[in-house]
Amino acid sequence: MSLANKLSEERRARLAAERLLEQKQAELYAANRKLGRHARQLSVEIVETRAEVKNVRDENKRVKSDLTVAHQKIEIAERRLWHSIETIQDGFAFFDADSKMIGANRSYMSVFDGLEEVRPGISYIRILQLATEEGIINIGDERPAAWRARMLERWQDPAPEPIIIRLWNDVYIKFIDQRGAGGDVVSLALNITDTVRYEKELKKERSNAEAANRAKSSFLANMSHEIRTPMNGVVGMAELLTDTELDEEQRLYVNTIKNSGEALLVIINDVLDYSKIEAEKLKLHPEPFDLERCIHEVIMLLQPPARDKGFDLMVDYDMFLPTQYIGDPGRLRQILTNLLGNAVKFTSNGHVLIRVVGVHPEGSDETHVHVTIEDTGIGIPADKVDHIFGEFNQVEDEQNRQFEGTGLGLAITQRLIKLMGGKIWVDSEEGVGSAFGFRITMPVADTLEEVAPVLPASLKRALIVDDHEVNRAILEKQMDVLGIQTVSCTNGAEALAALEAPFDLVLTDHNMPDMDGLELAETIRARGCDVPIILLSSNTGYAEQDPARAHLQGILQKPTPRRELFAKLKSLGADVIEASAEERPAPAPEAEAEIEVEPVARPMRILAAEDNKTNQLVFRKMIKTLDVELLFAANGLEAVAAFRDFNPDLIFMDISMPKMDGKEATKEIRAIEAEAGGHVPIVALTAHAMDGDKDGILAAGLDHYLTKPLRKAAIHETIMEHCPEGARPPKPESEEPAQAAG
Repeated sequence: MSLANKLSEERRARLAAERLLEQKQAELYAANRKLGRHARQLSVEIVETRAEVKNVRDENKRVKSDLTVAHQKIEIAERRLWHSIETIQDGFAFFDADSKMIGANRSYMSVFDGLEEVRPGISYIRILQLATEEGIINIGDERPAAWRARMLERWQDPAPEPIIIRLWNDVYIKFIDQRGAGGDVVSLALNITDTVRYEKELKKERSNAEAANRAKSSFLANMSHEIRTPMNGVVGMAELLTDTELDEEQRLYVNTIKNSGEALLVIINDVLDYSKIEAEKLKLHPEPFDLERCIHEVIMLLQPPARDKGFDLMVDYDMFLPTQYIGDPGRLRQILTNLLGNAVKFTSNGHVLIRVVGVHPEGSDETHVHVTIEDTGIGIPADKVDHIFGEFNQVEDEQNRQFEGTGLGLAITQRLIKLMGGKIWVDSEEGVGSAFGFRITMPVADTLEEVAPVLPASLKRALIVDDHEVNRAILEKQMDVLGIQTVSCTNGAEALAALEAPFDLVLTDHNMPDMDGLELAETIRARGCDVPIILLSSNTGYAEQDPARAHLQGILQKPTPRRELFAKLKSLGADVIEASAEERPAPAPEAEAEIEVEPVARPMRILAAEDNKTNQLVFRKMIKTLDVELLFAANGLEAVAAFRDFNPDLIFMDISMPKMDGKEATKEIRAIEAEAGGHVPIVALTAHAMDGDKDGILAAGLDHYLTKPLRKAAIHETIMEHCPEGARPPKPESEEPAQAAG
């Protein structure tokens, strides 16, 4: 090969080696760059790793520090918890799911003092065995095995009931055990020895209090009887004296005796009622009754003192409110008497108004009745409003007391209303008047009430004459419900001027200034006007005796129950028919001769068993006007003997009598009747007025019950009701019925 070729090949080889070197250098450079990048990445990762390691180390240090602090706190909390558990006097213990003790405080362990076996790890069953074997528990007559079985059964219950056990030293422990979700049990042993002893003392004191209450009730019953027996003579004889001829001074004395006796009876009844309420012995006796009539009955009793003072008692009974309810009418009368009596007592002029409204919820058979008694009396100072409902409290103090009373009326009223599930309140302004109101809820009785009667077609316009605005408003409301147009006047002169226009009826008050209702009626007739006139009077007896009575179509007691008013208005059309009937010729004398004369019947026979001579005299005088045959028996034995021989139609039986009381005598009489047949009504005459006396008396076989002091009207009414066939009426039909006292 030539040199040139060799040089050429070497040059080519060198060039190839250079190219290869350049290529390798380029690859080495690329590898170096890649290695540099990787080294930089590794360096960053190393830095980050070092930072993370540092953070982990710092966090580990913090965790270790926190764990140390937490452990210290746990130790402190556990130490405080156990310190607290050890401090309490009651026992405290923990048991695991296998019923083995985990721990207990000293109070719990002290029960097993001296038994080293009782320590953490002991089972509950072994504790029960030691308790019975060592005599720690006083199990009485129960066998140890049975006691342990009962305690173990309780322990295994998911929710063990608390149990009380008695230790050997008369210490009482109440165990309260609670099982946790994992089966652990926390047991709390409470020392209730003081509580048990206190309960025993309470039972003893309660027994003593009940004995004292029974003694008090017995004392009140006996005192009530002892007081009412002579009071029967005082009030009864005073009532009889009022029926005799007396001069004005004598009548004043008799009325004073009677009124004083009635006042004393009110005090006695208040004390008895309050004692029954305090002993929670007072019970309500619901029955159907007429609320409006009940209100008017109370008004009639309080009408005389109001009339003497010269002011009106008025009733505004909601025309759309039912009157028939189911409740205790006796207690409701007592409430109304207390509130109305106070209103009359503390009012010297103006008026006393009883307003009755109600709410009847749809779909309900009950009515929320609101009764308000408004007066224009002395009023009550603001600082005394709450004070007056307290026992023996009154508005006036002892030094300047102007009005007498026990101070029990409102306290009893509040208790009675509360017993009925109601509420009482009062609004008053001193020197202006007071308004006492109460709300009770009563079922409506299932009776059909005629609120708006069918009136004569001619009755379209009425003239109302009354000097009192409230009275006029009440009458206007009542007439409006009936569809009667009204014109109101305040006196007779205005009424005469108004009668220039036609009217179908005149409703006039009796007592008015300048011209009263009777004088107005005379003047109307003197003018030749024949419009029907109805007089509203608070003293109907006086109005009936006035010669001007002939000008009236009717006299109604004021305030007038709406039934009586409606009935009178309804009868106006019938009066014309009755007047024409009076003009018919009388029957011929021959017709009277054809009437058969019946044989004269025997008098009614009455047996009265009464040991008190004064009460016998009172009873005899009360029925002296009756056509009856009366026989007295001084005790129960004489009453039974008289029953056999006298064959009475009616028996009045005193309850407290010597030798044989009224109950025993009644049982003897009923036994005789059971053999011979028949039934004679027996009426109890007793001074026993405590709650339960009536039930006990009637349970002995008596038919009726009257309390002393005796009332002439009640005695006469009872006799008339029980007059048998074959006996002549005790009272002639022409004789007017006796009026109730007071």
